[in-house]
Amino acid sequence: MPGLPRLYLITDRALAPGGDVATALEAPLAAGVRLVQLREKDLSARDLLALARAVKARTDAAGARLLVNDRADVALGVGAAGVHLTSADPPVAEVRAWLGPAALIGVSTHTVAEAVAAGREGASFVTFGPVYDTPSKRGLGTPVGTDVLAEAVRAAGVPVFALGGVDVGALDAVRDAGAHGVAVIRAVLADPDPGAKTRAFLGPLGRWREGAPSS
Repeated sequence: MPGLPRLYLITDRALAPGGDVATALEAPLAAGVRLVQLREKDLSARDLLALARAVKARTDAAGARLLVNDRADVALGVGAAGVHLTSADPPVAEVRAWLGPAALIGVSTHTVAEAVAAGREGASFVTFGPVYDTPSKRGLGTPVGTDVLAEAVRAAGVPVFALGGVDVGALDAVRDAGAHGVAVIRAVLADPDPGAKTRAFLGPLGRWREGAPSS
């Protein structure tokens, strides 16, 4: 997808100092993050809406796009670029009817079949994984590895972000598997210097081209 960033930052307020997600995003946004998913699944609709407004102010100021996990109503309420869905959410086509044809709709997938289905349903992109072991995704089963990631990339028909335990040292491997980019949580937000870590990702990712090495 033209214009789709290669780094997708997903929030987790447990990793934010004082639980302040909006402030925790300031350094990554200043360093160049241009796609953020607000993923705070345990918040009430009221609290999520308030947080989404605060985060949207930061992403707007940085020229970044905001997606809201699960909640199309909250995405509409704050004017977000779209939503990120799971298998438990309404179908992509229904959500797109609510949000409009220009909405950016991501879908979490964990098998090749799920990635194919999301692409056929009209997803803008999918995340796929966990590719490697990571604490935040241990409930999703055994890491799939880069061979299965490559299979998903070939079959999905939409851009695929590698998710789960992907750090800077793994960028060559996921690029070689054909991933459009990487989706990260802890790799940036748990780093002592999230801005510097963001730049460490964006340097190699900025050199990614189809069929070209990342370094």
